[in-house]
Amino acid sequence: MNAQGYRVYVEPLIEKLGGGFVSYAPELPGCVSDGPTPGEALTNIYEAIESWIDAAQARGDTIPAPATKRHYA
Repeated sequence: MNAQGYRVYVEPLIEKLGGGFVSYAPELPGCVSDGPTPGEALTNIYEAIESWIDAAQARGDTIPAPATKRHYA
């Protein structure tokens, strides 16, 4: 599966939690990463998605398909 096909969100992380940016893939439970800049958080979440998928495959778990519809605000 292509990691780039999954929706991801990048949001500022509050200073109390270390600052920087948090990134997550809502279709993949627990798939979260972070980075000091939005770009690094984005790069890191795609690596996390690949790791998430690899681990799920190794366990024989079902891997959720990427959302087929895009929603724009």
